[in-house]
Amino acid sequence: MSRTSKLTLMGTSLFAFSTIVIVHFQQKAEKAAMHQGVIRDMEQRRIKQERQLDFDMQRELEEEYKKVQTVRDSTTDMDDAGAARGGVGGGGSGGGGGGVR
Repeated sequence: MSRTSKLTLMGTSLFAFSTIVIVHFQQKAEKAAMHQGVIRDMEQRRIKQERQLDFDMQRELEEEYKKVQTVRDSTTDMDDAGAARGGVGGGGSGGGGGGVR
């Protein structure tokens, strides 16, 4: 074989081998990234389930407390008290206007 053909064969072989190695490592990296995605999804699902359990527990406690205690809406009480004093605006004395000078 001539020197040129040996160099060509060696170059193409090296190129093919390096391509195979690079593709192999890329596949490993992609597989690891996909696995991390699965782990992250499982963790998010676990957190969501914990939050839902906490929410359900809080709802049960709220229902239990509502059975034991009387609960009234304090915002309507404040509106009623404001209406008894002369309206929401506060009434107050003094002329009209009230602009900034």
